[in-house]
Amino acid sequence: YFVLTFVLCGSIAGVVLAVVALYIVRRHSHSRDKLKQLASTSHDGQEASKDYQDLCRQRMQGKTSDKPEPVSATSRVASVTSEAAVHSPSSRSSTSSWSEEPVQSNMDISTGHIVLSYMEDHMKNKDRLDEEWESLVAYEPDLNATTAGSEASNMRKNRYTDIIPYDHSRVELSSSTNVSGSDFINASTITDHDPRNPAYITTQGPLPHTVADFWQMVWEQGSVVIVMLTKLTENGVAMCHRYWPEEGSDLYHIYEVHLVSEHIWCDDYLVRSFYLKNLQTNETRTVTQFHFLTWPDLGIPASTKALLDFRRKVNKSYRGRSCPITIHCSDGVGRTGTYCLIDMVLNRLSKGAKEIDIAATLEHIRDQRMNMVKTKEQFEFALAAVAEEVHAILKALPQ
Repeated sequence: YFVLTFVLCGSIAGVVLAVVALYIVRRHSHSRDKLKQLASTSHDGQEASKDYQDLCRQRMQGKTSDKPEPVSATSRVASVTSEAAVHSPSSRSSTSSWSEEPVQSNMDISTGHIVLSYMEDHMKNKDRLDEEWESLVAYEPDLNATTAGSEASNMRKNRYTDIIPYDHSRVELSSSTNVSGSDFINASTITDHDPRNPAYITTQGPLPHTVADFWQMVWEQGSVVIVMLTKLTENGVAMCHRYWPEEGSDLYHIYEVHLVSEHIWCDDYLVRSFYLKNLQTNETRTVTQFHFLTWPDLGIPASTKALLDFRRKVNKSYRGRSCPITIHCSDGVGRTGTYCLIDMVLNRLSKGAKEIDIAATLEHIRDQRMNMVKTKEQFEFALAAVAEEVHAILKALPQ
């Protein structure tokens, strides 16, 4: 009797263990397949979804016990995972063409036609464009003090000595948690309608000794989207220091940055997903970086369509958030200012604005950071990009 009971119990236990093991295997397989599906090259160019981020987060949390304690502010932290499904720098994802991207807008139709007519007339009338640009070059904001950025202790934090943030709109870091006890970073807030809630954080490309400041700013400003508009080097000249790990994790003062994924959507841009952790508070956050690769310094992209497609990807990821977008190129004014101008004008139109004055909008942006949009060619490109997008919106509206 006891032998029979023992055999029976053993059989039941064996069945239970087999079922549990099968469940675990299937669950792991399902998670792996789901991760591969979400990160695969046939994903139609969509940003990493919440499910994808959750899976990455679960993998990271499951591996945290294996991570060594950070040794110093510049030490390399071991990679959380080396699986290609999570980190595949060479992976390519197909992307839908610009014309296939859905156009969503509340733009007033009559306003759209007026704006389009104004733009086309502006592009044809070079004398008017020249006069308007000369007026913009001569424009001087009322509040233009740069005391903080001009201090001797802060000058080394400026990539270029002639691009310094205005005192009234500069981003102030918390000096108590700063690596050097300073509150300065070469960055400016750009507001649209609400002065209490900046729409953008515009900044220079980080220098080797300001990377920790950059991540502190991203953390403190609550920014979860970074738009990068420059290569790290152009023609052998350093444009921006690499402020993220090439793989695994790096530690920048109290901020641990883990590269979760890197996907090349097309020849013009790629998207990286970071897992940002504040080691002082143990809080974590997901940050997405959109890196545009084909916009030369002091120049313009080869086409408006490439940048407009890029902007739509950025805004699709950003939709519904109230935090500012962090935008940078090398100096934080030329390409950064052009992108800001295009995005601000198109956002106003999409919200149903009845009147749009692009020159006045640029003056408003220049009130907050000097020299935004550096060349007439960049200003002309902004006009062309707005006209192109307005045309696409009108074309998509029901007739």
